[in-house]
Amino acid sequence: MPAIVARGQGADRPLPRPAGQEPYTEMLDAPRSEARVSLDDKYLLERGDVFLSGTQALVRLLLEQRRSDRRRGLDTAGFVSGYRGSPLGGVDLALWRAADLLREHRVHFEPGLNEELAVTMVHGSQQVEIVPRDGRLGPQVEGVFGLWYGKHPGLDRAGDALRHGNAAGTSPHGGVLAVSGDDPGAASSSIPNQCEHNFAALLMPVLSPASVAEIVDLGLAGYALSRFSGLWVGFKTVADVIESTASVRIDPDRADWVLPGDVARPPGIGIRHPDSRWDSDERVLSLRLPAARAFAHANRLDRVVLGAERPRLGLVTSGKATQDVRQALVELGVDDARARALGLGVFKVALVWPLEPQAIGRFAQGAAEVLCIEERRAFVETQLKDLAYHWPADRRPAIAGKTDPAGAPLLPEGGELSAVRVARAIGARMLALGLADAPLRERIAALEAGRGCAAAAGADVARVPHFCAGCPHSRSTQVPEGALAMGGIGCHSLRLWMPPGSGLNGGTTQFMVQMGGEGSNWLGIAPFVGREHVFQNLGDGTYTHSGSLAIRAAVAARRNVTYRILYNDAVAMTGGQPAEGALSVAQITHQLHGEGLARIAVVAEDPGRHRGAALAPGVEVHPRDAMPQVQEAMRRVPGVTAIVYDQACATEKRRRRKRGEMPQAARVFINERVCEGCGD
Repeated sequence: MPAIVARGQGADRPLPRPAGQEPYTEMLDAPRSEARVSLDDKYLLERGDVFLSGTQALVRLLLEQRRSDRRRGLDTAGFVSGYRGSPLGGVDLALWRAADLLREHRVHFEPGLNEELAVTMVHGSQQVEIVPRDGRLGPQVEGVFGLWYGKHPGLDRAGDALRHGNAAGTSPHGGVLAVSGDDPGAASSSIPNQCEHNFAALLMPVLSPASVAEIVDLGLAGYALSRFSGLWVGFKTVADVIESTASVRIDPDRADWVLPGDVARPPGIGIRHPDSRWDSDERVLSLRLPAARAFAHANRLDRVVLGAERPRLGLVTSGKATQDVRQALVELGVDDARARALGLGVFKVALVWPLEPQAIGRFAQGAAEVLCIEERRAFVETQLKDLAYHWPADRRPAIAGKTDPAGAPLLPEGGELSAVRVARAIGARMLALGLADAPLRERIAALEAGRGCAAAAGADVARVPHFCAGCPHSRSTQVPEGALAMGGIGCHSLRLWMPPGSGLNGGTTQFMVQMGGEGSNWLGIAPFVGREHVFQNLGDGTYTHSGSLAIRAAVAARRNVTYRILYNDAVAMTGGQPAEGALSVAQITHQLHGEGLARIAVVAEDPGRHRGAALAPGVEVHPRDAMPQVQEAMRRVPGVTAIVYDQACATEKRRRRKRGEMPQAARVFINERVCEGCGD
């Protein structure tokens, strides 16, 4: 198959944009007119300045893609699915709040039961164009652009589904963005994470927006890239970007993408039927990935954003690290003019994989040194070293990043970057290369001494989190004296930080596993310890997502474990969303009964709610004050047992009272009863 290269009219054209405006940047200081401003402008205004959060920018992206297609005479629709998780915990809420507008723009949101199934639904959106065209039974649109979202652990979980979707490809008028919410510092994750290596292993190009504005602009670029190359496109987000807000300039002309080569889309590059696994793999490697590089080059996605075009010291960065570099240069007193005078340049990589070689080659070849600044493990740095190996020796710079050119540690592979740490690294390399003048040397010395930067003042302050006032988990996760309980994903994991014997925790709560594996680790522990029984905490959202399969595994292994299914009526950690499927307590008891559990009980703050309910056979209902006695009884029952603990999240109750969404009877019950023994 012929290789695709950037050539012709698009090869050297700058990225289309209004005169004097740099693309992919917030317009914080742009003058505004005196026209009336509405909160609805964030989605309705089609040209001008709007104020957006990063999450709202994802919604705006879907609307912009539909509007862009409509201007080009394309009758398309959008499809979104995913699963919530910080920093993407509020995406579904933002989509629901914009439901009427999304419906008007033919964007359909279908929440995923879990991340893997959500990917498969998005995969289906690309198959619309190859459904047999049989009159009214065939496709009703010309194409569907898809969006998947998930926290990075969900990206891990959905890897096989993503691999299949990307191998199959995208439709000519469709395209797919797969948005990963990364947590490099494990602020809200059980393990620090980074998505680039996952996407690269799946052979998916990766875009990394550095700002709220870039979520929209690079998102539009991602759809155009996906359609042109036939690949799904990974989209890296972190809390510093997706959870921030900014004033963003909206301009429809910015979506005028250059398509490399002589045709709008290479024939046969995307999804097809029939297809073979070997032909698909060959297209990905020899046609689609080169097409992605060609698109990035033609549209100048990667470019110099500050300082010298041909520097002595080149700083290469991407995504959130770009903002760290900009702040670091502020701390060093280096603006654009000084950077040029000192021989310093900043090159921002938007397509972090596969690295487009021509633009970065022009920037880096001939420099004395290139410093790659990126969070966690080296990614762009290793690709740049591979490229530089083939450059002429007299044009090949020294390349630093995680280490300096001599191999000494420079930037960390773990945790999150800070502007101070980046400034120190830049300062050290400028001193080593003799690029620092007297004022800059003074700034560097001040940073090394811990002066001159607010971010450097004092160490990070950590506060051990505890349950919210009135949280049902403060009671439902208490452990009987001498018993062992195991944690899991959800608010209830806070129990892990509470010491035993504190009056709240007579036994011990230990261990954390991935979402959906709750209790399965006990199956590997039990054959080798004298203890015969454990309690396992499992949230109702996780039960629906994947935890029910872990219960089935415990039954199959014939081990003694009591699952405490914590039915708090909301996914409280991410904003109070309902768990997908909205299973009732009664439905859960029937599912558990069908799995063959030895005994099932319901413990509720209001046992009366379950009088007359169609619970599974043999299920007893107890008031929450009886939880200790119920647990003691369950410990003595051989096999797998379950306690469904029914008490609504107190924070969600307060939200509902504020919104007036609860029935009067429920509000009276809360006001009169919820304070008994729970502190709310």
